Amino acid sequence: MKIHFAQPLPGTPERLLRAARYAPHFDKKMGKLSYTRKMGGDFYPRFHVYVTETDKVVTFDLHLDQKKASYAGSNMHSGEYDGPVVEKEIMRMKQEFQRFVRERLD
Repeated sequence: MKIHFAQPLPGTPERLLRAARYAPHFDKKMGKLSYTRKMGGDFYPRFHVYVTETDKVVTFDLHLDQKKASYAGSNMHSGEYDGPVVEKEIMRMKQEFQRFVRERLD
């Protein structure tokens, strides 16, 4: 599920995601930086966010990784890209982003 925000943001995407308790995650195989938030003590399930930026828009692309790839040679996983769990996390992220902005203004 994607959420879009107009530029300029009130902080960097990384600062907003850290405020929402996401940690940077660099995938060596893909050569991409993303952000994750574990749902429990294990590596999976976890929320996983990719960020893309243009001059006008920042897009946070969120999905839920249920487990790692279950067959050799694959980098694909069981993921949920929409549904109630993902929608609830989007709402939580937006609330954390708003809290971050309010704290900066106080």
